[in-house]
Amino acid sequence: MPNWKLNLSVLWLGQFLVMSGMTMVVPFLSLYLQELGMNPETDNITFWAGIIFAGNFVTSFLFQPIWGSLADRHGRKIMLLRSGFGMAIIVLLMGFAQEAWHLLVLRILNGVVSGFVPASVSLMSTIAPRDKMGFALGTLQSGGVAGTILGPLFGGLLAESFGYRPIFYLTGGLLFIASTLAWVVVTEKFDKEKAMSKPKVSVWSGFRQVMSIPAMPALLTATFLIQFAMLSTMPILPLFVQMLHGKAEHLAFLAGFVGSIAGFSNMIASPLLGRLGDRIGSNRVLGFALAGAALASIPQAFVTEIWQLVLCRFALGMFMGGLIPSVNTLVRRFTPDGLEGRAYSFNTSALALGNMLGPTIGGSLAGWIGIRGVFVMGGVMLAANSAWVWRQLVWKRPSAAKGEG
Repeated sequence: MPNWKLNLSVLWLGQFLVMSGMTMVVPFLSLYLQELGMNPETDNITFWAGIIFAGNFVTSFLFQPIWGSLADRHGRKIMLLRSGFGMAIIVLLMGFAQEAWHLLVLRILNGVVSGFVPASVSLMSTIAPRDKMGFALGTLQSGGVAGTILGPLFGGLLAESFGYRPIFYLTGGLLFIASTLAWVVVTEKFDKEKAMSKPKVSVWSGFRQVMSIPAMPALLTATFLIQFAMLSTMPILPLFVQMLHGKAEHLAFLAGFVGSIAGFSNMIASPLLGRLGDRIGSNRVLGFALAGAALASIPQAFVTEIWQLVLCRFALGMFMGGLIPSVNTLVRRFTPDGLEGRAYSFNTSALALGNMLGPTIGGSLAGWIGIRGVFVMGGVMLAANSAWVWRQLVWKRPSAAKGEG
């Protein structure tokens, strides 16, 4: 097996373990707060659950550029190990929390040290052959998506059987295993002396340097709008399922199934669309996938049956498989050597910003424009994003630092 494929296999497993471990806590976060002594009738548990969940994204948004700059000077593998082992310790400590604010502080710290996924992407982008990069990054994406899908399911089942605290211990163990595998198996060719000889620049100077790359503003904008549009509907999806299905049996199961079906199709499509990007260009795949995602999003506003919503969500997931992997491929192709870590870190910050603002604004707008209106809004944003990508990345065709795709 070529070395890049061995690295891809290990990093795929690492992303799966990290994302499944990190999402295991999602189904029972509010319930864990009750175990910590909060009263659902007198304490604002939903508020605490919200800020505890968001705390991770806030600090991740702020600190990713710092870690990206260090990755360009010291290597991507060391940043991956820093993040993996750091998160393993912090998540383990969450199982010992005694107060809600303990959990909040640990989630904030987790965001500070996070970065396993972007470090994996950055590392893989420097290892994979140029003509296989779309396939490699698409396959890597499927590992994270698989973990995101199965994590909440495993977490809910384990919480039922063993309680809440052991899940944090297990999650910390999974993160430790993923990091150890990467430490032992993954190899990186990195000339540290050459990297250290380059002038040291501040985060702001690095941002201006990255944004001076002609394609980068369009790519970071695409990343933010993709996450914003996709996640704007997540808080209202269970309510929409209830609206369609009524207060009948198996409502929780149906809500979970509808929420995860897009992830399954995304996992299937990511490697396939990545391979297609290697053949026809990741910029074209990104433009087509955004248009397709818009066409799959808007009909969700007009469905009247659960099965119709499931079909729309499945189609949406297929097109989603061509979004973030294509952006990641294009980031590498347009970024000069030595700036990959910074470029991916700013792209991750754009993603984290979309993760923060999408659910918040989408949930707020639902009371104003209605649940169905939020689906229309997301589709319109994706369509506008598609037009922007076609204009900036296909028709203008900015020159790439290392070939074009």
